[in-house]
Amino acid sequence: MVASYGTSARGVEGSFANFAHIIVLILAFLMTGQALAQSPAAASARPVKIVAFGDSLTAGLGLPANQSFPVRLQKALESKGIKVDIINAGVSGDTTSGGRDRLDWSIPEGTEAVILELGANDAMRGTDPNVTRAALSDILARLKARRIAVLLCGMQAPPNYGTDYAARFNAIFPELAKAFDVPLYPFFLEGVAAETKLNQKDGIHPTAEGVDLIVKNILPMVEAFLGTIAGQRS
Repeated sequence: MVASYGTSARGVEGSFANFAHIIVLILAFLMTGQALAQSPAAASARPVKIVAFGDSLTAGLGLPANQSFPVRLQKALESKGIKVDIINAGVSGDTTSGGRDRLDWSIPEGTEAVILELGANDAMRGTDPNVTRAALSDILARLKARRIAVLLCGMQAPPNYGTDYAARFNAIFPELAKAFDVPLYPFFLEGVAAETKLNQKDGIHPTAEGVDLIVKNILPMVEAFLGTIAGQRS
């Protein structure tokens, strides 16, 4: 009787262990499925890490920090429910060649997108368009190698260097956008350049109102640009 009882007990214990094992497997499966189901949502909820890489127009020369282009753009995007983390990597006086020289340490690891705004100082100095083109090409190639998405902002030459120079310079941006297959915002200062009331006393750098207009104009393209990145995440 004792031996029979012992055998039965072991059988019950074995059945219970098997049952518990099955429950653990079911819970693990459900938890894995839940994690997989949540992963796209979690990815889309994570702020997009962006670097605004440019010159004084990005840096916000002459303005309080909270009125610079990157800050105002982030605020505009967040008002639409788009989560972003934008670093202001604008350096006043920077040229395309200067941007190329500081590219690696200005764009930290984990950056998903760059808004590239350089070229105004090249145009103002009458830099050979071939030099500007080479520097921008190098920047775009290196960002592409790092698999960082780029929104290229175009710039236009002032009229004082003549129509030939302007034609050669202005063509750089659309041609590079096509060559590297990146979106192009044709003219960063659209609606602001040469508008006295939208520029500071130097006639070059936008006022806070000018920055807000730049943000308003570029916003639809930035939204589309970020939409592409969000799609790649999921």
